[in-house]
Amino acid sequence: MASGAARKNTPAALPLFLVYSALNGFTLSFIIVQYTQATVFQAFISTAIVFFTMSLIGISVKRDLSGMAKFLMAALIGIIVASLVNIFLASGTMSFVISIISVLIFSGLIAYDNQMIKKVYYAMNGQVSDGWAVSMALSLYLDFINLFLNILRLFASRD
Repeated sequence: MASGAARKNTPAALPLFLVYSALNGFTLSFIIVQYTQATVFQAFISTAIVFFTMSLIGISVKRDLSGMAKFLMAALIGIIVASLVNIFLASGTMSFVISIISVLIFSGLIAYDNQMIKKVYYAMNGQVSDGWAVSMALSLYLDFINLFLNILRLFASRD
């Protein structure tokens, strides 16, 4: 996994993250061009609001979200399997349900990741490695992108 490599190889972490982000941006441009500008804008604003809200929840909630993370990762695997099945079924309804569940999963992961970042940062007295910081940035980046893509699908399905 890229985040594991980033934690172990600190000098390479940031350049790898930047290359990955650039390639991901290039790939996403082919997806985004299929939607109207208004739909993309609405999805982006909605994603930013959800991301900000869930980040605040993750940072401020006192309850440990570690148990929730295990459930969310299991649910994510289930969504991946359901998405693979839906490639063959091509069900609009199933795609809609997958997007709704994915929004919930990634919202939860945003809260969890932010709480974990806060806990580790304080446990290490602010002395975290650059590789770890890049790894956490990658986690939040992936949460944001996946949340955005699923919200975009939901907004497009209503058009």
